[in-house]
Amino acid sequence: MVTSYVQLLQKRYQGKLDEKAEMYISFIVEAAHRMSSLINDLLALSRVGRREREFMPVETELVVKEALDNLRVAMEESGARITKDPLPMVMGDPVQLLQLFQNLIGNAIKYRKKEVTPEVQISAERKKNQWLFGIHDNGIGIEPQYHDKIFVIFQRLHQREEYQGTGIGLAICQKIVENHGGMVWVESTPGEGSTFYFTLPAEG
Repeated sequence: MVTSYVQLLQKRYQGKLDEKAEMYISFIVEAAHRMSSLINDLLALSRVGRREREFMPVETELVVKEALDNLRVAMEESGARITKDPLPMVMGDPVQLLQLFQNLIGNAIKYRKKEVTPEVQISAERKKNQWLFGIHDNGIGIEPQYHDKIFVIFQRLHQREEYQGTGIGLAICQKIVENHGGMVWVESTPGEGSTFYFTLPAEG
């Protein structure tokens, strides 16, 4: 509601207020959008903790296809190239798994190096009764001392002006993976790229 009314003010009085007043209105609009994103992410985080659906066989091939469809704008703007192994069937919650893949692939595209085409490889390897997935990128990478901290809620490594976000996305990913009985971690070399690994229970 706050966002809607401030946008109405912005539209109705554009060009009729002094420069400082218009700047203040733009600040309010931006802050309201950030608050809306924060509330939505916090709601998503709280929902992950509740197992509302029984786990079922899920084709991760189809989940990744849907995630890439949802990320189409970001892919087109960045020119990102996505490659993947044949992806398996797992046991899980398809809605949560979509959120997991979409968050991790989206991050791989977002945290890219300037003037370098983002390349993302999705791998899958059977490990006994689990599948080990990897989301590999050629982005900016992460310093070793931050490898654990990035999964903590509200931990941001970059200014909001550099990369937008609420600092909740990776906390949601960790909660989804743990909800499925798996583990998630990152291996990264600053300036060369990162790989986010996670495990999910195999189907059958």
